Amino acid sequence: MQSELGDYFSKVFRTITTDNDPEFARLAELETGTNTKVYFTHPYTSCEKGAIENHNGLIRRFIPKGKWISDYSDDDILAVELWANRLPLPD
Repeated sequence: MQSELGDYFSKVFRTITTDNDPEFARLAELETGTNTKVYFTHPYTSCEKGAIENHNGLIRRFIPKGKWISDYSDDDILAVELWANRLPLPD
């Protein structure tokens, strides 16, 4: 994805937050050569990424857990994305 977006990558992904699962280990490499900052949380501590967990819960209203995202059209995904991104941020 980084190679496809080029310089635009850092504008789209200013930060990435994930847990320390080994499958995400190479994400730290994104900080080299981009302005993207990668943050790692501790496994099984959803309180460290509350905003993400909250957003995931909201998205699950439209795409229930256990459903394949590939079952949804690009327009469906875009509609959920636009809805979620327009939600007011907490003060």
